[in-house]
Amino acid sequence: MTLPGILALFAVLLAFPVSFSTGASAHPHVLVDAASEIVFDEKGRIVAVRHHWRFDEAFSAFAVQGLDSDGDGTYTREELAPLAQINVESLSEFEFFTFLSAGDYEAGFSDPRDYWLETDNRFLTLHFTLPVSRALASTGPVTLEVFDPEYFVAFSLPSKEAVRLINAPKGCSLSVHLARELDAQSQAVLAEIGPEQRELPPELKDLTEGLDNSAVVTCS
Repeated sequence: MTLPGILALFAVLLAFPVSFSTGASAHPHVLVDAASEIVFDEKGRIVAVRHHWRFDEAFSAFAVQGLDSDGDGTYTREELAPLAQINVESLSEFEFFTFLSAGDYEAGFSDPRDYWLETDNRFLTLHFTLPVSRALASTGPVTLEVFDPEYFVAFSLPSKEAVRLINAPKGCSLSVHLARELDAQSQAVLAEIGPEQRELPPELKDLTEGLDNSAVVTCS
């Protein structure tokens, strides 16, 4: 499979939904276990968010098809590099599913850096760093949320330890809130939405409220 023909790219799939045989036929169509690091500079300001996203097994297998260029049955970082680049570049269309705010202020992000993909031949994991466009003072509560408002992609934090503070000043604390689980009836309703439909119908928006994973940083 040539690079232009890789329809399993995470972000390309979101931008141009296609039918694919990964088994992800029910909404959501991609599952991600997320871990994040909130990075501070020497002045105690938040300057970046580092993400580590592990995709579900079915999507991972589909996404790497044709990328084993030397045919040795494994995928090196170099073989996965073009896929990683297109992923992080395209994710900007979806605000990287990352929302950082302090009160009414929503922080912006610069282009991702330090990105790469790796696989253990079962799960594909994307690592990347999002620099904050303007360093964010941590004098008041700062909230980090990671989610897809359309629930095409379901993000989950494996535990509250999946979010960490890096180089945080003394007196900073972290409170992590895990997304609620959908009840069986809501899952059944959402499962009827096909992969060709990116946006949720307006009447179903209420079903996905509270599905965002969030972490609140408070520094004294």
